[in-house]
Amino acid sequence: MKIAIIISKKDPASLNIASKLDEKKIKYYSIDKKSINCENIDKEIKADLFIFPTKHESKSGINCLSTHSPGNFGKAELGGKNKTLCIAPENYLKKAMIELEKRKIKGFEVIQEVTHHGPYLEKPCMFIEIGSNKEAWSNKKAGKIIADVIGLLLKWKPEKYITAIGIGGLHHTPNFKKIIINTNIALGHICPKYNLKNLNKNMIKQMIKKNINKPNLILLDWKGLGTEKQKIKEILKEFKIEIKRTKGIKN
Repeated sequence: MKIAIIISKKDPASLNIASKLDEKKIKYYSIDKKSINCENIDKEIKADLFIFPTKHESKSGINCLSTHSPGNFGKAELGGKNKTLCIAPENYLKKAMIELEKRKIKGFEVIQEVTHHGPYLEKPCMFIEIGSNKEAWSNKKAGKIIADVIGLLLKWKPEKYITAIGIGGLHHTPNFKKIIINTNIALGHICPKYNLKNLNKNMIKQMIKKNINKPNLILLDWKGLGTEKQKIKEILKEFKIEIKRTKGIKN
């Protein structure tokens, strides 16, 4: 699989990571705009998978290393298209999370985020990020960890996992992260509690379709469905895929 690494010159974390990629002599593509605005870059660069190393912004300011797939369950306010998901490389997301967890440093959390923001691509793509403030974005140890994980992904031969999609819970998905790290399940798209108002039959179809491998499982963060429990149960009746609650998954 040919992987394209996309570095944004407008992103301090991206440039920090790029400096560590240079040390490892890993080829990457530099762009003059924000990563979330790289619409259809897969039409300009030939690759099977696109990885965007970037900064992660959060009001919490917590230092973290994170991964996620791009896409919008609702209005596209930060790149991409309205109500349109990209193809999630669920196996690479899982491997990245496992390797980040192995390498994490003091003062940094490792986070699996939900699907959010742009850009829109028709090829599998993922973000791997340093958060959540200026000091963290320029942290050389964090930059090296991301560069090391990218280097590993470039050489990695994907393993066989059970593919799943996730519904419910928080933006930083603590319940789904446990499953990603500790089981043979790889998660593609995750729709959080705050986006359940936008989750309908069409969006679930996209969550199922837009993964490298076809999902065998839908995982529900049951408490994290809040008042939308009945709505989600009714919609999922139309899909012939096994459904389990996160609490029912044993490590």
